[in-house]
Amino acid sequence: MPGGVFGHGRDFVSDDCPVDRVVAANALFGSCRHICSTILPRYGVETEFVDGHDLEAWKRALSKPTRLVLIESPSNPLLEAVDIAAVADLAHAAGALLVVDNVFASPILQKPLELGADIAVYSATKHMDGHGRVLLGAILGPSEFIEEHIDPWLRHTGPAPSPFNSWVVLKGLESMDLRVRQASANAARLADAIAEHPNINKVHYPGRSDHPHYDVHRKQMETGGTLIALSVKGARADAFKFLNALELVDISNNLGDTKSLACHPCSTTHRALTEEEQAEMGLDESWIRFSVGLEDVNDLTKDVLAALSTL
Repeated sequence: MPGGVFGHGRDFVSDDCPVDRVVAANALFGSCRHICSTILPRYGVETEFVDGHDLEAWKRALSKPTRLVLIESPSNPLLEAVDIAAVADLAHAAGALLVVDNVFASPILQKPLELGADIAVYSATKHMDGHGRVLLGAILGPSEFIEEHIDPWLRHTGPAPSPFNSWVVLKGLESMDLRVRQASANAARLADAIAEHPNINKVHYPGRSDHPHYDVHRKQMETGGTLIALSVKGARADAFKFLNALELVDISNNLGDTKSLACHPCSTTHRALTEEEQAEMGLDESWIRFSVGLEDVNDLTKDVLAALSTL
């Protein structure tokens, strides 16, 4: 793999780093953040969190040896960006592997391995299946690394998918490009339609020029993707009122589905985090994570606007 750790003339996993140390972006899926902050330290693994968009913070954190760097871009749930190529260079200089969770962008819209990442991870439940039928994940990287480090672990600890679920995802891959691109087009139109609504505080959509990290997203992604993060005016009660008023959209923690789905991250995907940890990633009770599907975009827009008007 050109440009990766192999390009530095050494093994993918080495003992050059004297300690087990992880550097991760602040904005991670709730369970990933919990593993890094709470579970890994029990095994002597030090974790340092940084603002994923701040390259100076990455430089400081990676100024000492590190085993692994973990990022999401766009991040869950507020769709923040990390400059994958820049962080890859810094990670490799520190002796670390760069792992990119590419679930939100999907492999259709963003290709982390071509940007310098060493490993890309996916929840195949999302765009790859895209119909809410299976629980399945994927780890992609050089065959040497997968065969030596991933296959033995999975083989001897048991998390292997069933043949049927594997077949379902393979069938889903046949239509993924069409589904992702159409859902992305719908998301772009919906984001524009709701951005100026009086009951909206903020809309984060990677394809809109008012996204705080728009330049990085535009450099790395083909389109803005299928996810929107929106902040309603108010707090939890108002967010719940909005969700309950939706008629076409299901309330679900899933995403990347043919059906539009919405959830309240503070009480679902990121509920295990403390208020301080949520605040570090800019998350509060007003935010909704919205996964746009394949419904008629005019019907979908009317549904969302009607729900917003109940606040």
